[in-house]
Formats: sequence, structure tokens, C-alpha cells
Amino acid sequence: MENTIGKILKEARELRRLSLREVEIQSGVSNAYLSQLENDKIKKPSANTLYKLSELFNINFDDLMVAAGIVEKKKDSSKTEGHFAFSSENLTGDEEKRLIEYLKFLRYQQKDDK
Repeated sequence: MENTIGKILKEARELRRLSLREVEIQSGVSNAYLSQLENDKIKKPSANTLYKLSELFNINFDDLMVAAGIVEKKKDSSKTEGHFAFSSENLTGDEEKRLIEYLKFLRYQQKDDK
């Protein structure tokens, strides 16, 4: 099952341990709009919004455009797929999901240790 634009953005925000309000402050995109994006209530966000979020979350802008259905995926792309630095074309979707969940767990533990 493919990740929706909302799932990708929420996952990226949670991995960085940012609240919707913090993302709003850093990106200029309202937290209400972000919430709607994360819950897939907005199907086609603007390229400008996606660019701001791609910069903040360090996610490939083209990947977000594809996930939002604004552009089609390149057929001859030689770069690795996935949205995060640890992603690899050798990972299955389930493996990538488990790695993300484990990273979230580790980061929340580190937060509790401080």
C-alpha cells in the first residue's frame, strides 16, 4: 500500500518531533492546513506548500509532488526511492515502515532521557 501525502508529511513531522504549531512557525504554513494535509482532507496541495515542507523536513520535493499526484513518477529514475535518508531500493515497504517506527521509538526514548 502506497503512502499518501498526508501519511508522509505526518511521519516526517513526527520523526523530527515537531508539533503542528512548530511546523507552522518554521514553514509559514498554517497548522490547521497542515492538519488537513496530514489527514488527507486536502488532496492537491500547492507546489509552493510542498516545497516549503520538503525543505523543512529534508524530503525530496519531487517525491512529495508525486505522492500528491501533481506530477507522475519518473520511469527511468536511477535514484533510490523512499522519503528518508535510510531508505533503500532494497527495502520492502514493510521494512521501511518498521525502521521508521523504530526510529520514532528511539527518538522518543532520547527525549525522555533528557
